[in-house]
Amino acid sequence: MTDRELPPLNALRAFEAVARQRSVSRAAAELHVTHGAVSRQLRLLEEALGHPLFRREGRTLALTEAGERLRDGAGPAFDQLRDAWASVRRPAQAPFVLGCPGSVLARWVIPRMDRLGRDLPELSLHLSAQEDPLTPALGGLDGALLIGAPPWPANWQVRALAPERIGPVVSPRYAGWSRLVGRPAGVLIDEPVLHTASRPQAWRDWSAAAGLPAPPHTPGQGFAHLYYLLEAALAGLGVAIAPAPLVADDLASGRLLAPWGFRQTSASWVLATPARGPDPRAPSLARWLERALAGEEAARAPAGASLRSR
Repeated sequence: MTDRELPPLNALRAFEAVARQRSVSRAAAELHVTHGAVSRQLRLLEEALGHPLFRREGRTLALTEAGERLRDGAGPAFDQLRDAWASVRRPAQAPFVLGCPGSVLARWVIPRMDRLGRDLPELSLHLSAQEDPLTPALGGLDGALLIGAPPWPANWQVRALAPERIGPVVSPRYAGWSRLVGRPAGVLIDEPVLHTASRPQAWRDWSAAAGLPAPPHTPGQGFAHLYYLLEAALAGLGVAIAPAPLVADDLASGRLLAPWGFRQTSASWVLATPARGPDPRAPSLARWLERALAGEEAARAPAGASLRSR
């Protein structure tokens, strides 16, 4: 083999997948070929090289010294090739596909689309509601606006936008508000509260941050998603708990009240993008999201804008 000669590229692709997956079966599934086809490509590469690339350790494969050296060169080379191919295939004016939970999409992103369009006129955005957990590959999304906490998938690039702050909210239409008015947060311990299956720990987290001895222990009606929970609160069905940005417009209009304020959790609002070949439009979108969240936090009425003044 001369200095400029390349190894068998199909065989090298199979090797790179096996080295990364540590499994011939998983590599075969990724490459959409049979187990036998991958094994043949590995034998072809080892014959061309004259050295074994793997050794068996129990039920798993381990790289030999030669295999490690080839992996260290082939992995970044294939990553760079994938990135170059993706950038060439991406149409110049293709929209940036942004995924986010349906509640975030409906209650925060969509109401701000007009402002985002004015501030970032060059950004064409396509929104995608994501109710199922996102895959490590982000499922074809260019980015995802999420509320969560580490650990994140290793192949995500995660930009923290703002800390999450949550708090109880209630409509002035709620039939039980007279027993809550002017009372400290501890009154909620015996209050039937609305809850959601998508954030089962929210009341516990807020109670701990507020210094309460226990979260409310009388569960009221439950809802599958946060969006439905907040619609129930707006309808006067009870006290709900929510991230501050998702109720910012309702607090400003007086449709909901936040008598006991919002408390920071261990989670954050983040923009996640694929670590390999991130879209160059992502940083400007992240800065806009960060400014929008920070601006609403600064403008949000303090806890004093509560039932006490109604």
